[in-house]
Amino acid sequence: MSVWMVRARAPSFIIPITTLRIGNGNGDVKGLRLPLLSNKSWQFQLQLELQQRNKEKKKRQNVTISYTNSSSGGDSASAALELEVNEIRESCKMWKWKGQYSINYLVSSTPNSHPDSPPLLLVHGFGVSIPHWRRNIGTLAKSYTVYAIDHLGFGASDKPAGYSYTMEAWAQLILDFLDEVVQKPTVLIGNSVGSLACVIAASESSQTLVRGLVLLNCAGGMNNKAIVDDWRIKLLFPLLWFIDFLLKQRPIASAIFERVKQRETTRNILLSIYANKESVDETLVEIIREPANEEGALDAFVSIVTGPPGPNPVQLMPSISIPALVLWADEDPFTPLDGPVGKYISSLPSKLSNVKLIVLKGVGHCPHDDRPELVHEKLLPWLAETFNF
Repeated sequence: MSVWMVRARAPSFIIPITTLRIGNGNGDVKGLRLPLLSNKSWQFQLQLELQQRNKEKKKRQNVTISYTNSSSGGDSASAALELEVNEIRESCKMWKWKGQYSINYLVSSTPNSHPDSPPLLLVHGFGVSIPHWRRNIGTLAKSYTVYAIDHLGFGASDKPAGYSYTMEAWAQLILDFLDEVVQKPTVLIGNSVGSLACVIAASESSQTLVRGLVLLNCAGGMNNKAIVDDWRIKLLFPLLWFIDFLLKQRPIASAIFERVKQRETTRNILLSIYANKESVDETLVEIIREPANEEGALDAFVSIVTGPPGPNPVQLMPSISIPALVLWADEDPFTPLDGPVGKYISSLPSKLSNVKLIVLKGVGHCPHDDRPELVHEKLLPWLAETFNF
């Protein structure tokens, strides 16, 4: 039994609650949350909660996912359809990668999805998971079959002890998922290190698996040691190696990780990388914090931060001939337009005819969540025009 602070749905206010882990053997009731009650009224309240859950479950039997209009950015006509995080989690499935690792994924479509349109695979960035696309899945699923996946080490996917995370492994996970689950040429859409994993996958695959590529502020590597020709990285390189040394000391790594995943620390980090501060809500904070409390999350964090950065997009993009859309935010502190990767990406349209670049004004490192309606405004016409439907 644990006490949390959460935002109630209606009306909107903060209440203390107790989380009860209750199950009936079939997984129908899990993580049931009840307001703190006296012993006399507890059983009655539990009965009401179970009845309400059963009613809601019956309503959802023929619905894959339900949507609500997002209040973040845009007018009512262009606002993104935002999914409830609980709806996302309840709709997710598990796929066994290499026969041993459970990988969490989502598939969503509507009757209006065009049969000839390619499926889309959404690949998240560092520290987040499938719900980070909650403001995009509903809009995209109106025309496409949309898949989203949790990287190994993140979200509800396995976080195996002692696993050495690499960009190449994540790219191979994507290719195996396309081959075994999607089984159709797919457009990869990634953010940050998710973008880089998509670039690596596209560079290693034929068009039988990857049909198109959309990059949302692609990372230069798995961590900050990637772009050594940036004077800012060169200046910080000794510090980065020292941080790696500290993180390999378990007590120090644990203390740092505990600090990073505190609610206020998480919120402050997000505020520093989002241009639209209204998008940094309590839901987003909890999307990041909850998986970070799971077993194996610390090991994944240390392995990723201290591991090899992997190949970078400057090396890989010339080998990619499929259609590629690059959406680059101009207020990204991680991969700025005036940095090595940003400058290189800016030059691509003049070098590669298959690449289209659009700079997004007043947007931070996670464009799809920071300004979803702006991303959809640029992405949807490109998809329709490029794939002719």
